[in-house]
Amino acid sequence: MVEDTSDSAESTEKVSSAVPLLAPANGIPLVVDNDQRFEAALAQLSAGHGPFAVDAERASGYKYSARAYLIQIKREGGGLHLIDPIPFGPNHKYFQELNSLLQSDEVILHASTQDLPCLREVGINPIKLFDTELGGRIAGLPRVGLGPLLESLMEVSLAKEHSAVDWSQRPLPQDWLNYAALDVELLIELRNQMYSILENSKKLKWALEEFQSILNAPAPPPRVDPWRRTSGMHKIKKRDQLAVVRALWTVRAEIAQEVDIAQGRLLSDAAIVEIATKSVEKPIANKKALEKVLRPLGLRARWMENSATWISAITDALALPESQWPPVRTDSDALPPLKIWRERFPQKYAPLTHAKANIQAKANELVIPFENLITPEYVRRICWSAPKSGVAPALAALGARPWQIEIVGPILEAALLETEPLEIPETEPAEPSEV
Repeated sequence: MVEDTSDSAESTEKVSSAVPLLAPANGIPLVVDNDQRFEAALAQLSAGHGPFAVDAERASGYKYSARAYLIQIKREGGGLHLIDPIPFGPNHKYFQELNSLLQSDEVILHASTQDLPCLREVGINPIKLFDTELGGRIAGLPRVGLGPLLESLMEVSLAKEHSAVDWSQRPLPQDWLNYAALDVELLIELRNQMYSILENSKKLKWALEEFQSILNAPAPPPRVDPWRRTSGMHKIKKRDQLAVVRALWTVRAEIAQEVDIAQGRLLSDAAIVEIATKSVEKPIANKKALEKVLRPLGLRARWMENSATWISAITDALALPESQWPPVRTDSDALPPLKIWRERFPQKYAPLTHAKANIQAKANELVIPFENLITPEYVRRICWSAPKSGVAPALAALGARPWQIEIVGPILEAALLETEPLEIPETEPAEPSEV
C-alpha cells in the first residue's frame, strides 16, 4: 500500500517557502529603562506616521500579577522601541505622554483582550483598535496565531520559542528581546493585508464593530466565589470537600498575591482537588500525611514550603459546622446543562436545535466561525427565555453587536416558532463545570 503524502508534502512546501524572520530590520533597540531613553522614544514615535504596532509581555505562570514586564511599540518612521515599564510604574508622566500619542491614531494588537488589561494598568488606553487575530477569525482564515498569519499572508516564519518564559527576569536576555521585537516588526504590514482581506470580503464593517466593542467593554465585575473555577472541580461531590477547596484556594491566593507568584507554583489546582477528596476520607494532620497524598501527582518541593499553612487550612475547613459548608452551586443565573434539555425542556430544546443548525449554516456560508458570528451562550439564552420584547432587543441587551443582530436575529426569530427538534449530533463543547 502506497501512503498518500500529498497533503503533508504540500504542508512542508508551504512551511519551507516561508522566509524565517530572524531579527528586526534595524536591529534590537536598547531597552527603554530610564528617563533619557523614554524621552527619546517619545520624540521618535511622534515624528513617525500612521498606526502603532503594540505588544506586551507578561510573566504568566510565574507571577500572581498580570502586569506587563515589556511593552513593544513600532511606527512607520518612528522606530521600534522596547519599553521596560517596571522602573517607571503605572501612570508615570511618560506613560501619560505615550497614551496621548497612541490615542492620536490606531493601535494594532494581536489578540487584544490579552494585552489590553496590562496596558491599561500602566495608563495606556487606546481609542481606536485593530486586532489582527480577531480580524483573521472574522475573515474566516483557518489559523489566526501571529506566526501562522505571517506565514500564510506574508510568507515569513516567526519563531515562538520564548513565548512562555519568565519576563520578570532582569536583565532580559538578548534573544528574548529579539523575540519580543519581532512580534511587532511586521504587525503594521499584517494589519494592512488583513484590512484588505476584510474589505474585499465585505466584512470590514463587522470587524470594526468588534474592535470597538472590545474598547467599550466595561471591566468584568469581581467573580463571585472565584475558587469555584479551580480546575478539576467536577471531581468534587460533597460540601465538606468544597469547604476544603475554598480554604486552600483562599489561603493560596493570599500568599501568592503577597509574594507575587503564580498560584499554581505554590500549590497546583490538581493538588488542591486531590487534598480535598482525600482529606475528608482520612484527616491530613501532618507533613508526612500531606506528602503521601501529593506524591502520586509528582510531589514538588515548592508545594511543601507552606505545608503548615495548607494543613491548618484543611483542619479549619473540616472543623466548620455543616451550616458553613459552601452550597453545591450558587450561580442562580446559570442555564441547565444542555444534555438535559431534550428530556426536561423539549419546548426550549426544539428551537435550540433549529437555531444552532441554521446559524451554523449561515456561518459556513459567510466563512466565519459560529462563535464569532454570535456568542453560543446568547443563542441558548434566547431559546431558553423566548423574549416577548423581541429577539433583537434581547440580543443587544446580552451584548451582541448590530451586525450580528442583523444576521442572526431573523434566524432566531424563525427558530423560536419551531416545536419539533432536529435530529442533529451534539458538537458543542461541554459546559464548564462549577459545583
